[in-house]
Amino acid sequence: MKTADFDFDLPPDRIAEHPAKPRDAARLLDVAERLHDRTVRNLPALLEPGDLMVVNDTRVIPARLDGRRGEVRVEITLHKREGEREWATFARPGKRLKPGDVIAIAEDFTAEVVAKDGMEVRLRFSKGGPELMEALHRHGRMPLPPYIRREADEQDAADYQTVFAAREGAVAAPTAGLHFTPELLAALDARGIRRVPVTLHVGAGTFLPVKVDDIAEHRMHSEWGEISAETAEAINATRAAGGRIVSVGTTALRILETAGLDDRSIRAFSGDTDIFITPGYRFKIVDLLVTNFHLPRSTLFMLVCAFAGMDTMKAAYAHAIGQNYRFFSYGDASLLRRV
Repeated sequence: MKTADFDFDLPPDRIAEHPAKPRDAARLLDVAERLHDRTVRNLPALLEPGDLMVVNDTRVIPARLDGRRGEVRVEITLHKREGEREWATFARPGKRLKPGDVIAIAEDFTAEVVAKDGMEVRLRFSKGGPELMEALHRHGRMPLPPYIRREADEQDAADYQTVFAAREGAVAAPTAGLHFTPELLAALDARGIRRVPVTLHVGAGTFLPVKVDDIAEHRMHSEWGEISAETAEAINATRAAGGRIVSVGTTALRILETAGLDDRSIRAFSGDTDIFITPGYRFKIVDLLVTNFHLPRSTLFMLVCAFAGMDTMKAAYAHAIGQNYRFFSYGDASLLRRV
């Protein structure tokens, strides 16, 4: 298939700069046999007792840093942890950086370029482990996506974090989870919808454009994830009892499908995944998907087309644009059913 098959026109004013207040007041497009305009607060009524909701418990770190190489200002966005001190990053401007260059971030905090691979720059920081996390919290800022055209502010430190956030390591939020509030969780509990966590530390590569014409030639970014034995057991028990698996977000879906087996059971998992889901993929685990509205020509729009059907999703997105739904990380949500 061609990347152009996943293109659509999106007016710039549909891109949300701030989240809905309160979070669960966001709109929800219920994509079933017909399209229904709802709100996220309606979600409990759209699910059934015995369904199991899977959420991503990753926590976003302040992954954007400003430094200097000599007199040149360098902006660093962490992408994927590669060791106690090393991270794969994106750097601007990155073309003139070369192995051995040192970027000064603060008086006691530097990063050395150890390798380059295309757009990616591998850095070794002067601090590691907990000291590195402490330095990031002191000197970093929240890494808002590139399509949000403003600088991150103090409110984003809370807004760009889900209620499920527990395990530090993401450099982008699992944005479907941003819609959930304690009140919505209580309503889901009352409805008999159980929840279990998985972890996928979302990387900045999730925002990389697909630059090839043939999607089979796209190189998918790698991210680290984990599914506990307890979560795998709960999913398998739900499936055996006839319940449905509801993924909150494409990040949770990707790690679930990575660990899924051909008999539609799942195993515990810990490691990297670069799964790239496109139309024709046979889903093993997920039955319903709560997800935001994604970029044209993106791997995530390809994923939702694979999940719910390309014609269905093109009609849903045309409806969303026509009805002034808000797109991307701080935007509205959709509820999709697996074809």
